[in-house]
Amino acid sequence: MNLDDPAAAAGSDAPARDAPAPDDKPAAPIVLRTLGFGDPWRWLAAGWRDFTRAPGIGLFYGAAFMVMGWTLLKVYEHAPAYTLALSAGFLLMGPFLCLGLYRTSQRLEAGRKPDFGDSLLAWDTRTAQLGIFGFVLLVLEMLWGRATLVVFAVSFDGMPDFKGSLLALLDPQNIGFIVAWALIGAVFATLIFAISVVSIPMILHRQTDAITAGLTSLRLVLAQPGVMFFWALLIALIVGVSLLPWFAGLLITGPVIGHASWHAYRHAVAGGDEV
Repeated sequence: MNLDDPAAAAGSDAPARDAPAPDDKPAAPIVLRTLGFGDPWRWLAAGWRDFTRAPGIGLFYGAAFMVMGWTLLKVYEHAPAYTLALSAGFLLMGPFLCLGLYRTSQRLEAGRKPDFGDSLLAWDTRTAQLGIFGFVLLVLEMLWGRATLVVFAVSFDGMPDFKGSLLALLDPQNIGFIVAWALIGAVFATLIFAISVVSIPMILHRQTDAITAGLTSLRLVLAQPGVMFFWALLIALIVGVSLLPWFAGLLITGPVIGHASWHAYRHAVAGGDEV
């Protein structure tokens, strides 16, 4: 035995000099689970259960979604040229507004009573990473809006009145404009969905950065495109039906989809450090 070695002199029970501290252990890898086409229905059912367990919180956020729709209608009536930009802003706000719903589902999952104030401040623990991810979404929204304006400009004689160009969607003579507008919308909507479908709840729930969360979301969509397309289609159909009359359906479907998105993330993504 080397008596000059303090660890050896202290006996075999002494910790090794280079042994890592408990906080230094590497994070478990993030694993994507295999999903089935029945899972989106289960996510919606779980979202409905969460809504009924905390209806007051859910109705608040549902009312916020409904007011956003009313605001968009008023802008379209009085200043149609600003409708496109405001629509992009609302699409950006939607996922972040759901942060409070994610926090509520997180508390219910842990067996704790959700708190309205806590849901409003859910962003506070992940401000930097949520800000980075929000900036990425904002850039994509701006590119989407710019591409749409270019399509409007080249499809008509100069830049048309925005209200008139929307009405032109119903005119079969403008089939080229309709196809180009729909294709651009589909590309950007798919990209935004792909990088955000589980990103924001993941940032809220785990010690992870915005880039890792976005890439994890993209991996999930690329690995299981059928199920994730079905989930996106369900969301689009439910929201579309909820727009009539006067966006009233969003009072219920908005929070249910928000809660369901939390359960989609929890089911689809395993591993990693949880907080």
